Amino acid sequence: MKYTLLAFALLLVSTVGFAQKERSHIREGNKEYKSKNYGNAIVSYNKALSIDSSSYPAQYNLASAYYKTEKYDKAAAALEKLKSKPASKADAAKMFHNMGNTYMKQQKYQESVDAYKNALKNNPNDDDTRYNLAYAMEKLKQQQQQNKDKKDNKDNKDKKDNKDKKDNKDNKDKKDNKDNKKDEDKDGKDNQDKKDNKQGEQKQPKYSKEEAQRYLDALKNDEKNVQDKVQKKKANQQKVSIEKDW
Repeated sequence: MKYTLLAFALLLVSTVGFAQKERSHIREGNKEYKSKNYGNAIVSYNKALSIDSSSYPAQYNLASAYYKTEKYDKAAAALEKLKSKPASKADAAKMFHNMGNTYMKQQKYQESVDAYKNALKNNPNDDDTRYNLAYAMEKLKQQQQQNKDKKDNKDNKDKKDNKDKKDNKDNKDKKDNKDNKKDEDKDGKDNQDKKDNKQGEQKQPKYSKEEAQRYLDALKNDEKNVQDKVQKKKANQQKVSIEKDW
């Protein structure tokens, strides 16, 4: 029995010792935080959480230190872990208020609005939270309008692009049709020229072999008659010249 009691006593001393170390790291972190040494404060708070991951003050103060170093994503993540931890209404109101501020810095206005609303559920009389909520709702409204305008502009641009594409296609089709008509007209002209040439060829007289031979014989006879006449004329001219002495 005494061994069991001794083991329990050792466990109790160990637990107390860990708790003292955790609180020691938190106190050191708070000291660094007040001195605006937020990086050192983060180190101390993480040491406290390594001893007791469920420590509400270490987690809450860690989120505050991250916020001061403008690491808003890490601050929000640290505060999100506190949502599942038990806390008084006053502590919950502060936690949600800080969460709203953190999301506000990230321009996550919907998340910010939700956080401020949760803060007011835990402390309806907090005027600071009420003011921040109104501001976040206005920013959310502006953001939604901007997103709507962007979407409308994109839709209008898409419509214009589609119209331009259609117009370009129509113009191309018209040009293609015009070119095709030109080609058809050219082909028609070429065919007509070919037809005319063919008709011209058909108009030329055709002779049989016998007719051609008779035509050649007639030419030869005509040529012979012409030559005979020329020779005769020359002979007459020579005779006259001889008879007359100049």
